[in-house]
Amino acid sequence: MRAVDIIQKKRDGGILSESEINFFIKGYTNGDIPDYQASAWAMTVLLKGMTPEETTHLTLAMAESGDKLDLSDVVDIAVDKHSSGGVGDKTSIAVVPLVRACGLPVGKMSGRGLGFSGGTLDKLESIPGFRTNLTKDEFIHQLGTLGMVLSGQSMDLAPADGKLYALRDVTGTVQSIPLIASSIMSKKIAAGAQAIVLDVKTGNGAFMETVDEARKLANLMVSIGELSGRDVIAVLSDMNQPLGIEVGNALEMKEAIETLRGNGPEDFLEHCLEIASLMVVLGRKAETKSEGRKMVVDALETGKGFEYLLKLVAAQDGDLSFINKPEKLPQAPIKSIIQAQKSGHVSQVYARKVGETAVVLGAGRTKKGEAIDQAVGISVMVKVGQSIERGQPLFVVHARTDDAMAAAKASLESAVKIVDEQVDPLPLFYGLVE
Repeated sequence: MRAVDIIQKKRDGGILSESEINFFIKGYTNGDIPDYQASAWAMTVLLKGMTPEETTHLTLAMAESGDKLDLSDVVDIAVDKHSSGGVGDKTSIAVVPLVRACGLPVGKMSGRGLGFSGGTLDKLESIPGFRTNLTKDEFIHQLGTLGMVLSGQSMDLAPADGKLYALRDVTGTVQSIPLIASSIMSKKIAAGAQAIVLDVKTGNGAFMETVDEARKLANLMVSIGELSGRDVIAVLSDMNQPLGIEVGNALEMKEAIETLRGNGPEDFLEHCLEIASLMVVLGRKAETKSEGRKMVVDALETGKGFEYLLKLVAAQDGDLSFINKPEKLPQAPIKSIIQAQKSGHVSQVYARKVGETAVVLGAGRTKKGEAIDQAVGISVMVKVGQSIERGQPLFVVHARTDDAMAAAKASLESAVKIVDEQVDPLPLFYGLVE
């Protein structure tokens, strides 16, 4: 078998066999197939596409390329969730304790932010002492004893994906839906998840900007789950405006804490209830979503969700005083309000622009490994469809320096659009893929 024959077969619209895909991925991972051939192959996939069966073979080949977790000896069923990325998305921090409070184990591996899209690990690390780099043994032990874990990827899971992703990033093939789907699902399968809820974002603050693109990606990932023996469901959610109010690491951590205390913003709370309800159903703790929602709401209203957040933070060596008193979390030294210059109705709160401005302030990174500022960020005070008066706050900017504040204000000038005519609110969700 030769790499060039596989490239040519896909170039001509052929369907690759499982053995051909395994050969190519194994060869690229161990260095036998060079970058230039892998680049050509990735471009043929972008242009010619893949069937669900091909994409499943690719996903499993990448999952098998490194370490794999087997959680079946620890828990009967472990549920996981994955968000395709967005602005103000601190959902995992609130959802994991809520689902655990419903009696379901949750083994979650999260990532760091890159570009305008934030990362769960960066938000958790605003808590002094909180460890996100658990070893494989620590991950399994905590899942078995506490029934939940929220950690980074410390093991060599799906190394083929990491190598291929870096190549796609510089060869114009990032937007290939089969390659996106296999990238996400290979890591979830390698991490041992048996039931997965996918939160596929769509809008100007997401990687899938249209609902059609998001649905296509969701359909493919659900098909991969079915073909690989996992229970997978996907919800299509809006990312045309930031989720919740806060954008920035400590700010979002505080908002997640307040949400578990029953004081979260309405859109973020509803988003968490939807995702958690689906996880409870997929984990077979409830037969219907309405039954699952009742369980999740009960966990919220009784304070059990918040109690499990305390247990999670304690288990991973975080300082609990920052959870009980979130005002202790890092705060930026300079705060300034941006006010509306006219009255009217909010027709746009441009999520990507808000996320990019957070990066300007130092809350995000433009390349892997960059240091971030936990304290800085943006409080988004308006939503699409809201009526507004001149002088009303649009944003509160939390900055480290005067120069950063000036740059953020200039960037946010075009993030909100106010019109005279009434505007309908944006939907939170666009559908479910089962």
